[in-house]
Amino acid sequence: MQVLVAGATGNTGRRVVEKLQRLGHHPIALIREGSDTSILPRGTTTRHGDLTDLPAEACNGCDSVVFAAGSGGDTSAEMTEKVDRDGAKALIDLAKHAGVSKFVMLSTIGADNPKPDSDLAHYLQAKHDADEHLMRSGLDYAILRPVRLTDGDGSGDMLFGEEVDLEGIAARGDVAATLADAVSNPSWTDKAARMQSL
Repeated sequence: MQVLVAGATGNTGRRVVEKLQRLGHHPIALIREGSDTSILPRGTTTRHGDLTDLPAEACNGCDSVVFAAGSGGDTSAEMTEKVDRDGAKALIDLAKHAGVSKFVMLSTIGADNPKPDSDLAHYLQAKHDADEHLMRSGLDYAILRPVRLTDGDGSGDMLFGEEVDLEGIAARGDVAATLADAVSNPSWTDKAARMQSL
């Protein structure tokens, strides 16, 4: 499959690109001008596009899209909205217009029911709005909601669903493996799930 990866040069996104290659897919890294592409696996195809101002052809020719982007924990509320909410929603709309078969979303724990008194309330609401937009889009979707991320590769041993420990951790390597698997795994169709590494 031709798979567009948003956030491909991020800590999780570059792992997604690598995992997709290992699964035999052809990842296309969506990158901004000036992004450091040296961290991407050799031979990765790139496509220019900024989530705050996406070109209309961003998803053309792609079978699936993985959204692994994020504005980052230290950005303003405005940038969180531009990237995590509006950028995600715009990419979903472009994916539908381009005939993409599946959209895989990296969300976060708590996005299904954002608490207004949370320290991350603004971020959780932005992710919630993007997730809801995806579920209403008519696209086949997979939404992954990991607990607190770590930079580890993970062991491949993971837990999904309501039994997830909200105080647990999710290794970025395990998260990336799940996102890559969800691209073509039918058990990850029209599904949203919590996730942790064991």
